[in-house]
Amino acid sequence: MRLQHECLYCKKQITGRTDKKYCNLHCKSAYQYQKEKQNPERFYNKVDNQLKLNRKLLKEYNKGGKVTIRSNVLSELGFDPNFFTHYWKNQKGEVYLFVYEYGFLKKNENGKEKYVLVTWQNYMEKVKS
Repeated sequence: MRLQHECLYCKKQITGRTDKKYCNLHCKSAYQYQKEKQNPERFYNKVDNQLKLNRKLLKEYNKGGKVTIRSNVLSELGFDPNFFTHYWKNQKGEVYLFVYEYGFLKKNENGKEKYVLVTWQNYMEKVKS
């Protein structure tokens, strides 16, 4: 015996097996895509997207190799300093945070929060014993 029921995606009546949920592969695919979009974004995707945005902004604002910029300029564009890939400590003890090859150092000058933007240099790879 065949039962009639609705397609989960387009709501058209479908005839067939009792466990059939969709009228065709298009509806099945569209339903799964729609369902996945409603799920909260996976943690990995959030981190990856933020790293990509941070890198893009650091690259865009650091055309000269070393630049100082007010922190609010980057923050307003979505930059989040809590997302970085690695760090480097200079001889003065200052810690530069890097997003791949673009780095930043948070500074406070005259009561204004700023970032010193740099690009990764070969000498930074040297490990001191």
